[in-house]
Amino acid sequence: MGKNLYQKVWDNHVVQQLDTGQYQLFIALHLIHEVTSPQAFGMLEDKKLKVAYPKRTFATVDHIIPTDSQVRPLADDMAEKMIQVLSDSTRAHGIEFFAPASGAQGIVHVVGPELGLTQPGMTICCGDSHTSTHGAFGCISLGIGTSQVRDVLASQTLAMDPLKVRRIRVEGQLQPGVTAKDVILHIIHILGVNGGVGFAYEYAGSVIDNMSMEERMTVCNMSIEGGARCGYVNPDATTYEYLRGRERVPGGDQFDQAVERWQGYASDFDAQYDDEVVIDANDIRPTVTWGVTPGQAISIEENLPDPDKVDGLERNLITDALDYMQLTGNQPIKGTKIDVAFIGSCTNGRLSDFQAVASVIKGRKVALHVRAIAVPGSEKVDKEVRKLGLHKVFEEAGFEWRLPGCSMCLAMNPDKLIGDEVCASSSNRNFIGRQGSPTGRTILMSPVMVAAAAIEGQVADAREVFNFTGEVA
Repeated sequence: MGKNLYQKVWDNHVVQQLDTGQYQLFIALHLIHEVTSPQAFGMLEDKKLKVAYPKRTFATVDHIIPTDSQVRPLADDMAEKMIQVLSDSTRAHGIEFFAPASGAQGIVHVVGPELGLTQPGMTICCGDSHTSTHGAFGCISLGIGTSQVRDVLASQTLAMDPLKVRRIRVEGQLQPGVTAKDVILHIIHILGVNGGVGFAYEYAGSVIDNMSMEERMTVCNMSIEGGARCGYVNPDATTYEYLRGRERVPGGDQFDQAVERWQGYASDFDAQYDDEVVIDANDIRPTVTWGVTPGQAISIEENLPDPDKVDGLERNLITDALDYMQLTGNQPIKGTKIDVAFIGSCTNGRLSDFQAVASVIKGRKVALHVRAIAVPGSEKVDKEVRKLGLHKVFEEAGFEWRLPGCSMCLAMNPDKLIGDEVCASSSNRNFIGRQGSPTGRTILMSPVMVAAAAIEGQVADAREVFNFTGEVA
């Protein structure tokens, strides 16, 4: 009987079964940033412990870094202290730190892949829930809490129970104007925000096979929004070509040997799964959220749900979400006025995201009442965008082109909503208060849908605004 990728990677990294019944899993790559690691380093200091494998840990700053000016000291005293603690701790323990202006700083889940640190068959941890992003390369990649960050720093291992595996096959061909972001929002809508609890998601099928690595990262990124602990795609020729020539990937004969090893991690043709879901690509339309969870989503063609047509808890959840969002049931989501447009985040802050948007906004203007910002996911993305002159396309259209960081995705920095502003966002969460205002309202969508909303000044169908006749990245 064959094995799936999750089982293969798990078996290759299990150290032992603990007395608790959990398993001790060796972690191949540990990524850290300024939010969850300072406390973990403090715990090590209290116990007089050293980092076990400092060469397997890499640090960057992303959540609290401003995107307008990163001149030190930062204006926010707490943010400055967090960066300084990270800088001091990494220096003390011999950990490589991608500091601002180093040329490699950025959102941790953008930096790892673009440097080639993320490779097939790895176990990867980071004190951030969206570590699932790295699963696009054929990894078990897990978001962990601060105490677990401490454990990995101290032992390079993590205690956990094995997960079940659900294969999600997306078959067919996406319609013009439908993107990877729409695919994952559709999946979450169908399976629910708790549907993946206890599972790893294996994304498969012709649609996933035909995606670029950056599109696969978008899909895997939001696995956690669907309740899954991690999500992955089997490594293939697309994976290997993306990694070829990357800074931290071996070259020459060593690369060929690595590819041969990576190929062995892919799920066997007769692999067993705990569950399987098949989704028809033809059913997926440009999708947007309307409520306060990523699962509260509809296609741009649909009306908002009508709470009067359901009973019990579901009715209460819909009513509460509509009230918070100041929307009326059974009305179109299209035409909802927006105040802010945000393109960026670890979900959609990569080069291809900005290329897709630049290709459709050239010669157009953001609506006068809309505040629009575009935030690259890393210094390398920023450099490539500038090299191609795409930042000028954004600026001429009325977007502010910012410095790299998490920015308005979670607003642990100066980029925040004000009052009850409505934001069309390419990020991953639309929870109450997520973007910095307790009354701010977030509508998640793909980058090109954000661009359409920014230009129209309201939620719009990008297929109509940009007259799509072919696939959009």
